[in-house]
Amino acid sequence: MEIDLPDVVAEVTAAFDRYEAALVSNDVATLDALFRDDPRTLRYGGGENLYGYAAIKAFRAGRSPAGLSRELSKTVVTTYGRDMAVASTLFHRASAPGRIGRQMQTWVRFPDGWSIVAAHVSVIDQPKD
Repeated sequence: MEIDLPDVVAEVTAAFDRYEAALVSNDVATLDALFRDDPRTLRYGGGENLYGYAAIKAFRAGRSPAGLSRELSKTVVTTYGRDMAVASTLFHRASAPGRIGRQMQTWVRFPDGWSIVAAHVSVIDQPKD
């Protein structure tokens, strides 16, 4: 298996960047399109465990658009072959000093393009290191 093929990393990075732009602008239609429409898709959030695309879509529809801006750091996109990748990042919000967010997404290439099949978001106190 080839890890981090440059063209695949570029594709997933573009999909990740599209997700981030949609997230901070509350573009719910794009966010919905980037998650795999499948009952096995899941998202663990800061205060919710969402099983299945329908639950994720309902969460997005009901989420407040306020306070979504954030700064990313230490983003890592690792690809495994041509059809699977993991994107990980830290995020910081001015509204939450002393806290740091962590986000991981598993992306899979399907015939219709790249989709998130699993995601995890959490916030912790800023580590001292």
